[in-house]
Amino acid sequence: MQKLIITNQRGDSITLCNKAPFFLETLDGASEVQVTIESQKSPGQDGSGYIGNTLEERELIIEGTILTRRNPNELLNARRKMQEVLNPKLGEVTITYINRSIVKEIKGIAQSTPVFPGKQGSKGVGYQKFLITLLCHQPFWLDTFYEGKELSYIVGGLKFKTTFPTAFSSRGFQRRAINSGDVSAPVNIEIKGPAVNPMVTNETTGEYIRINRELEENDVLSISTAFGEKHVLINGNNAFHYIDLNSTFWQLVPGENIVSYNSNNDSINTKVQIKWKNRYIGI
Repeated sequence: MQKLIITNQRGDSITLCNKAPFFLETLDGASEVQVTIESQKSPGQDGSGYIGNTLEERELIIEGTILTRRNPNELLNARRKMQEVLNPKLGEVTITYINRSIVKEIKGIAQSTPVFPGKQGSKGVGYQKFLITLLCHQPFWLDTFYEGKELSYIVGGLKFKTTFPTAFSSRGFQRRAINSGDVSAPVNIEIKGPAVNPMVTNETTGEYIRINRELEENDVLSISTAFGEKHVLINGNNAFHYIDLNSTFWQLVPGENIVSYNSNNDSINTKVQIKWKNRYIGI
């Protein structure tokens, strides 16, 4: 059974499924997304040379029926609830897709307020057809949870413990991180001091991000590598100017990645965490 839960930034939500009041009939655009292919053609060349491609925005088109117990007030209240949740002026909504064991989410903005057709057969006593169109600027469906495991240092050896998110000790250890999605996944990194010039490296790609700054014991360094959301913060304050110039805001490639942490401070009190959400091109 397909179910959609649409939640706005105020926390208000509606659930579309196979029961009243919001009966889900069709969902288009969840599996397919348009691709723009980049190519280059030289004089005299047959065909062209392939350069790359990018995915376009995802458009979700949702059709269904509001069903009530032949109570005009219930029908009006349900229409009003849908309008409140999908008010475009509130910004993006979160769309959660549930179908048996599959649970994914994506953010989108309503391209119009909900459409309630007035033609014959589209409305009556106790029912009203509706149409919702959502534009998802980031086309990827995401897991609703963060991936991760923990690696911590204890006196006398290493202790591995399964938890969330992934944590590294401060003594240059490395850890395997599996990206089960279809595309590269940006990461969030948090380092709790002490540390000196901390560096986190994706050994699989050879890319690293290094901060040329000493972190005191109570300092917290936060890094995001997501496109359009990149940041480097120390205790909540902008710290972009401390980035090593050769650093890269790397991501986890699909499949296995080896990620390592190093610092010029050998303290066992340092805590390093990395977390990410897998990304999928369709469901």
